[in-house]
Amino acid sequence: MKSTFIYFLTVIGLLISCTTKELDKSKKDQEIINPTNKVLLSSDIVWEKLNPARGDKSPQAGTIWGDRKGNVGTGFLAKFVDGFSSPPHIHNVTYRAVVIKGLVHNDDPKAENMWMKPGSFWTQPAGESHITSAKGDENIALVEINEGPYLVKPISEAHDNGERPINIDVSNIVWLNNTKTNWIDKNNTAEISFLLNTVNKNGFKSLFVKLPENFNGEIKTTGTVVHAVVIQGNLNYTMPQNKEKKILDTGSYFGSTDKATHTISNSSNGETILYFRTNGDLYVK
Repeated sequence: MKSTFIYFLTVIGLLISCTTKELDKSKKDQEIINPTNKVLLSSDIVWEKLNPARGDKSPQAGTIWGDRKGNVGTGFLAKFVDGFSSPPHIHNVTYRAVVIKGLVHNDDPKAENMWMKPGSFWTQPAGESHITSAKGDENIALVEINEGPYLVKPISEAHDNGERPINIDVSNIVWLNNTKTNWIDKNNTAEISFLLNTVNKNGFKSLFVKLPENFNGEIKTTGTVVHAVVIQGNLNYTMPQNKEKKILDTGSYFGSTDKATHTISNSSNGETILYFRTNGDLYVK
């Protein structure tokens, strides 16, 4: 099964890379007159109960963008205590998720524990019965949906919506360098992993971008929707509106709503990994 996932991700990455034209130089270097760049620091995230019906046993949730109680696309952080395990349940919407800290298990109620480490990626189809468990001193995952509200429902309402879950351990993530994708400048040693390419959902893509130690450059984006979350490491982010520098640690966010240039440097003693959700392309320079 693991080899199947690796092949699947490699094919996705190569297809996206080959079928999407490299951004024209004129577009790459085009000045942005009215930048829409925005940032949310992890320290500014407001936490509340993810499932108030469970009282003190509920995980915590911190919204990053959107509104999980509304009918819009949303991203939020979910925080679990050590030893947390939910009862079997379903959701009314499909979600995508990335482990940021700790260990998370998400699977059929009768499945053996498969602990996903930070940097692992999974999807949970709407209507499918499952449990979520966590272990570790601090357990946090990014959860992202196309449209809300995000609800927890009993398994008596379980149904098959035709989708199948994906669980990809961090060790099975396939990375492409500038010889495998034209989304990275030929002089840049960053890497990209294409996770999902949902062409039938207005062209949205989910991908990881890995920035090497001492990276100092730009990520240019073309989408009208761009959401990026720091999964590992730390960034220095320069706001184009006023040249103010922001320090983004793990769990922090940046995004834009039009063509944008994101000027960043890796301030970690090692690699920094970003999760992107966008309906456009990006170019690491």
